[in-house]
Amino acid sequence: MTIKIGILGYGNLGRGVEYAVGQNDDMELVAVFTRREPGSVKTESGVPVYPADRLQDMKDQIDVLMLCGGSATDLPEQTPEYAKLFNVVDSFDTHAKIGEHFTNVDASAKAAGKIAMISVGWDPGMFSLNRLYANAILRDGNDYTFWGKGVSQGHSDAIRRIPGVKNAKQYTIPVDSALASVRACENPELTTRQKHTRECFVVAEEGADLAEIENAIKTMPNYFSDYDTTVHFISEEELLRDHAGIPHGGFVLRTGKTGKNGEHNHVIEYSLKLDSNPEFTACVLAAYARAAYRMNQRGMCGCKTVFDVAPVDLSPMSAEELRGHLL
Repeated sequence: MTIKIGILGYGNLGRGVEYAVGQNDDMELVAVFTRREPGSVKTESGVPVYPADRLQDMKDQIDVLMLCGGSATDLPEQTPEYAKLFNVVDSFDTHAKIGEHFTNVDASAKAAGKIAMISVGWDPGMFSLNRLYANAILRDGNDYTFWGKGVSQGHSDAIRRIPGVKNAKQYTIPVDSALASVRACENPELTTRQKHTRECFVVAEEGADLAEIENAIKTMPNYFSDYDTTVHFISEEELLRDHAGIPHGGFVLRTGKTGKNGEHNHVIEYSLKLDSNPEFTACVLAAYARAAYRMNQRGMCGCKTVFDVAPVDLSPMSAEELRGHLL
């Protein structure tokens, strides 16, 4: 059975999903939907592009709709709305609001008899799974998550909004000494500043006050004020040459003790190093689209997260193949 996929939103993530679907023989991309003028959007694969308001007309032609909008304003509205029509997968990543998002989406999906898979990606997503597995295994222990080195798109955008800034990229970087302390089972209690630093590459408008821009960045609440931040002013050419990509990654660790008196230390570590954050996220979305389709075919419905999915439902391999090659 070929799973028919639709994509809503054709930015970096939407294009990544298009590539990911092309790598899965049991999937077929049916259409891309956009809020832009469809004629202005050209897909890599040549699949047709429709206005978003055509989705209602194609509910019988799409098995899973991939929602590729942003977490701030798009997904809180789109996921519960389109779960009334389709099995859906989203990458909602505002950790503090996942519970609220789940509740809103669950009501729509259950009423429609659909599966809505939310917060799929690498964090939340793959990192979440590894936190769960490690926590379940090492009950006497501590959890640590480090992000980077990688581009933070939200922080980069915050810099670009500062008057006098023409363009910018911001990198989140783990503090090596903090990571080493965790790996040594020293169980440190780390502040925000002790875990990560931030490095900014800024293209300023001609004549802009560089000292003022740097101060605005370093004192920005909720973004930079709690971190040791370095600001580099560079040319537009340097930014395009050296910082065009969207890499990311990070580490999830749990340290724990076992034995009669806790004399044995253990470290569980999972890490990612990604050349393209959106393309990797898209691959995770594709795997969970398969799971959403299979679960719905078995009569399941409602909102689900990565915690609710059996690993066997993610793979195109049969159970026999999985036992023979991966177990």
